[in-house]
Amino acid sequence: MSEVAHVPVLLEEAVDALRVRPDGTYVDGTFGRGGHSAAVLALLGVRGRLFAFDQDPAAIAHHAGTDRRLELIHGRFSTMTEALAARGVTRVSGVLLDLGVSSPQLDEPERGFSFAADGPLDMRMDPTRGESAADWLDRATEEEIREVVKTYGEERFAQSVAGAIVAARGREPIRRTRQLAEVVGRAVRTREPGKHPATRTFQALRIHVNQELAQLEMTLPQALSLLEPGGRLAVISFHSLEDRIVKNFLREHSTADRLPRGVPVRAADLPVPPLALVGKAIRASEAEVAANPRARSAVLRVAERTEGRA
Repeated sequence: MSEVAHVPVLLEEAVDALRVRPDGTYVDGTFGRGGHSAAVLALLGVRGRLFAFDQDPAAIAHHAGTDRRLELIHGRFSTMTEALAARGVTRVSGVLLDLGVSSPQLDEPERGFSFAADGPLDMRMDPTRGESAADWLDRATEEEIREVVKTYGEERFAQSVAGAIVAARGREPIRRTRQLAEVVGRAVRTREPGKHPATRTFQALRIHVNQELAQLEMTLPQALSLLEPGGRLAVISFHSLEDRIVKNFLREHSTADRLPRGVPVRAADLPVPPLALVGKAIRASEAEVAANPRARSAVLRVAERTEGRA
């Protein structure tokens, strides 16, 4: 299997947003091929520490470094509180989450994330655990398939897609990526310019199989609780569903409580919210998008932990 290059998106912007201290303790929730982690390590001193999570065994196996400041943890970032506590860590100086799927996962046909080349319909970020996309499609009801494709893929032809999948699996099991892409391609009546008609369905299945949105919703409160005052949370998302969750979480926890009109309390006396937004959402530059088209939809949002109670 050939190694596929992975170019970290918004690398400088995300690492700059963390304001890395030489003696700080940091979390990279998605190690991938280690691009963001390497940039953080370059700023850490000998007393600094970096804990990097990844649920993909291939990402863990790829790393062959011996840097004592870095510890790789095979697991979902939603386990960070428990995993760090087991290592005696209850406070961190920064958390970085780079959401979505990596280039190696997309470009390796045997992982089943893409229809660009034929491969087994797997889509699991950790292929040693859980149910593959093929197995789920084999047992799911038409209504369940429709709901997943509509909700996570925002596919307006979700009903047609679900019906076509159920009809096709009645003839033979759907086990290959190209097989599914052809079924969906016949069901989607119009396509967006430059997009394959199966794009939204593949996105939806990947999100569902890996429970990506649920994992994100579980992780954000943990990051907030772990951050020490002045610590930064930086999140890079790649589609509207992820970004909506991040934006709403940051807004909710950076807004002071609103009291009923007429209550004699000064705004300055209201409890301080636990987060403060840092700047506006950051998107990839034209130059970065030209060099790495997958950066086109990336959005970086940053917040800083205050002294307020979480």
